[in-house]
Amino acid sequence: MTTPSTPGAPPPDAPAADAPPPRSRYSMGSTKNLVYSLLAVLGMVLLLVLLVPRVDSVGGPPVDVHAKALEVKQQSGWPIVEPVDLPSGWSPTSVRYVGVTDGFMTWHVGYRTPSDTFVAVEQTQDPSRAWIAAQTNRAPREGTMEVAGRTWEKYVRDNKVQNSLLSVPEPGSGELATLVTGTASFEDMATYIESLQPVR
Repeated sequence: MTTPSTPGAPPPDAPAADAPPPRSRYSMGSTKNLVYSLLAVLGMVLLLVLLVPRVDSVGGPPVDVHAKALEVKQQSGWPIVEPVDLPSGWSPTSVRYVGVTDGFMTWHVGYRTPSDTFVAVEQTQDPSRAWIAAQTNRAPREGTMEVAGRTWEKYVRDNKVQNSLLSVPEPGSGELATLVTGTASFEDMATYIESLQPVR
């Protein structure tokens, strides 16, 4: 015997109106699905890494040594020098005219050598002992060295790897004190010194 149903009521076997829909088995968060998702993400990241170009080194703007040298010579009236016709593999890294130790205005030109070390020329007028000590990193003096027809005082700082060669002119000569310093070997420094020419 069938029980009469109330008008407007759902059939007895119909699901309740407010019952949630059955959950997908993919939304259960199984370990297998998690691994697949992780592998997919890693694959996309690897693809991006392979496709995006990478820069091996970041460099600044080109260093125009000669243009700056002409400007400084006109400004200071000094007989400054600059490297000319260095061998292949040498590249300029810095050029400036600034006040340093004891306020001495100093002309600086730095280069990277083919062996990936650095060397710079520093020039000023009548330097103090403090200027020399600061520019040589307080290295002890170790004899002299003949380069390009001049005698240079040799300074060696072993624990911080800084070599320096200093030429101080006679008082009243009108020449500048010239210091060549950096992490380069003395052989490379000699090459650098031999390339130094008065700015014209």
